[in-house]
Amino acid sequence: MEQRGDKPVLVVLSGAGVSRESGLKTFRDSGGLWEGYNVMEVATPEAWSANPALVLDFYNKRRAQLAAVEPNAAHLALVGLEEFFDVRIVTQNVDDLHERAGSTQVLHLHGELRKVRPEDHLGVDAVGLEQVGSAAVPGPDIVLGDTDERGVQWRPHVVWFGEAVPMMERAAETVAQAEVLLVVGTSMQVYPAAGLVHYAPPDCRVAMVNPDPEAIQGFEDRIHDFIVAPATVGVAQWVRSMV
Repeated sequence: MEQRGDKPVLVVLSGAGVSRESGLKTFRDSGGLWEGYNVMEVATPEAWSANPALVLDFYNKRRAQLAAVEPNAAHLALVGLEEFFDVRIVTQNVDDLHERAGSTQVLHLHGELRKVRPEDHLGVDAVGLEQVGSAAVPGPDIVLGDTDERGVQWRPHVVWFGEAVPMMERAAETVAQAEVLLVVGTSMQVYPAAGLVHYAPPDCRVAMVNPDPEAIQGFEDRIHDFIVAPATVGVAQWVRSMV
């Protein structure tokens, strides 16, 4: 396989299964309920219009949960690969566990929990909570009345159900440069993210780590290496085979 730079380009598509092993629950864990919330009441544009205070409270609680967990063995194993590969992570997760583990190139497909943006902007101009200023956002929480300099309410910098995915084009461009592609912690059943695998070049070697033996269905013709294991076990196993 022809190398495209000083190091081979390794792209990782990561999903909720990686974060779950650090202790973060996902809405798929309990039939559409997220810590007792119906996701349609806290994670849609309609929910924001109907009850922004509830939506803000939900994401405040999620940030508190995130602060209480740490990167796991899967996150750390991917960091170790940077010695040998140009590792580029495309994640469906909104947490910052990849960054906290030490990964240097992370593209968040669905936004970032620790960032906010004005409610009139469509997925751009996000800022980290620490950049907003303690006068606008005390601590990690956002409440009604916290606004930008124009007086526009801050909203979570998260792609909600029914919204476009602004980073999709950049994610596709990233996958198209892969010499090796690892899919971990995601069923790759939800579009548009599921379609990213098909942007990998024909000579790209594709691996999947997933505890569900049926996760490979629909991708049999693209997956070369399939490890049936949780992310914390399977990623480390795969990394050992690569280095």
